[in-house]
Amino acid sequence: MDNISSIVMLTLSGLDESWTNRLIIFVFTLLGFILTIVLNLTLIVIIILHRALHEPMYIFLCNLCINGLYGSTGFYPAFLYTVRGSNMISLSECVLQIFVIMTYTLCEFTNLTVMALDRYMAICRPLHYQTVMTRVTICKLLIFIWLFPCGTTGVSISIMLRYPLCGSHIDRLFCQNWALVERLACQNDIVQHIVNGSFFVWFNSLLAFLIFSYVKIISACWHSKQNQHKFMTTCLPHLIALVNFIILTIFDAMDALFGSRDGPNVLGNLMSVAIIVIPPFINPIIYGVKQTPIRTQIKKHFQQIQR
Repeated sequence: MDNISSIVMLTLSGLDESWTNRLIIFVFTLLGFILTIVLNLTLIVIIILHRALHEPMYIFLCNLCINGLYGSTGFYPAFLYTVRGSNMISLSECVLQIFVIMTYTLCEFTNLTVMALDRYMAICRPLHYQTVMTRVTICKLLIFIWLFPCGTTGVSISIMLRYPLCGSHIDRLFCQNWALVERLACQNDIVQHIVNGSFFVWFNSLLAFLIFSYVKIISACWHSKQNQHKFMTTCLPHLIALVNFIILTIFDAMDALFGSRDGPNVLGNLMSVAIIVIPPFINPIIYGVKQTPIRTQIKKHFQQIQR
């Protein structure tokens, strides 16, 4: 058993591949990172440059893309460094990665919930939309989207750091909160269970609101062709992104609860990485294809570049 005072470096043992496979993984990972940056930056720049897109829905979409870049930056560089052959990571770097990935995940779900609120107001309460979704309200919601995840993650990590570590091997591709607390910590107490329970309550509360919102939205669109058009152009992309994120979150939770504790697990690694890799990559594509104003502006920019 390692002495807690001597544990300053951790080993990520989730990647056990030959150099040839590592090279292939490195190339595809780097390509995915570059594409993720390009796709998200494209939408961010398009939304910032065009005043017609300075509406609540697009502002929250821009924030979603910023969060996607934030989460990708917390994962890809460290993973690429690991693929090159160094599986060692300092405890402080591990804690930083946990903070970034946890805040990214919480921010993603909170942002998607706020976007559902915006669509609910636009379709079910159109007469009150302009008076409710003011600039002040948007700023408050944006602050909440970031402040709540950062605050709750900070509390969770401060509790996590109370536990001494009795091991230094993490059998995953990156640092995760549950991997340190549940698998490496020498002890666990009721405080951590309360924190985990709070996250569970938070997730289910937002999920209940999302279900309520879309029941109301679908009901309002059922007999209105105008609302049906709004749903297909603005709600459908959001619904696809939302369902995709919820499914990946469930997979990640299943890995945390039932994943192998005896060594590297390919399926567990894929399930845990998917929530960080897929949404930042696929969300800009979904909105870029389905949102006509964004698609139009992207076409204009490419036509100008070709000239």
